[in-house]
Amino acid sequence: MKINKEGYKIIGITGLISLAIWLCAYYFIESVSGYIWFMAIFLLVFWFFIAAFFREPRRVQIHDDELVFSPCDGRVVVTEVVHEKEHIDCEMLQISIFMSITNVHMNWLPVGGEVEYTKHHHGRFLVAWHPKSSTENERNTTVIRLKDGRKVLMRQIAGLIARRIVSYVKPGKHVKQNDVLGFIKFGSRVDILIPKDSELYVEIGDPVIGSQTPIARLKSTTPAEE
Repeated sequence: MKINKEGYKIIGITGLISLAIWLCAYYFIESVSGYIWFMAIFLLVFWFFIAAFFREPRRVQIHDDELVFSPCDGRVVVTEVVHEKEHIDCEMLQISIFMSITNVHMNWLPVGGEVEYTKHHHGRFLVAWHPKSSTENERNTTVIRLKDGRKVLMRQIAGLIARRIVSYVKPGKHVKQNDVLGFIKFGSRVDILIPKDSELYVEIGDPVIGSQTPIARLKSTTPAEE
């Protein structure tokens, strides 16, 4: 199992703390001697869970300019038309995906193009499925400009437990569809806003796999529209 670099420090610290707790119990607390191996198993399972959270799966990259792929693993919680006010300033189709703490928390780019805009917003830490989490929570916004000039916006949103969002892209960078966008530590959510005339492929409650599940199809543009 490959581990994402964002987890190295946390996994190391968690391992050291777990080992210290077990050693203290083993050497200094006689009353728990009968449960010392149970404690060892519990701490080992806990440490393995933390390590598994930062797993980095190997996935085949799929490229299709007309498709929009899921930016993360999780479950669809929102599909609605909203007015995007931060950068694009128009009505767009929003698809929101909630990631539980058991999901892979890597994020992928659902489309390819040029990174036009990125911004980190400090904010609250409401539960990630709360409607206000899109605009009030700690979040990072990324806008990709497609070859035909249309734009797609993504928000990496921190949740109740998540406290750090990592993005690997910068404005001006050309990116490929399903390249790695970043990582969100612990339970969180990703919003993706696409042109509202796109064909939606998913419904609320559908499970999706990051970089593998098509969630929408962009409407084809004619040369005159480009």
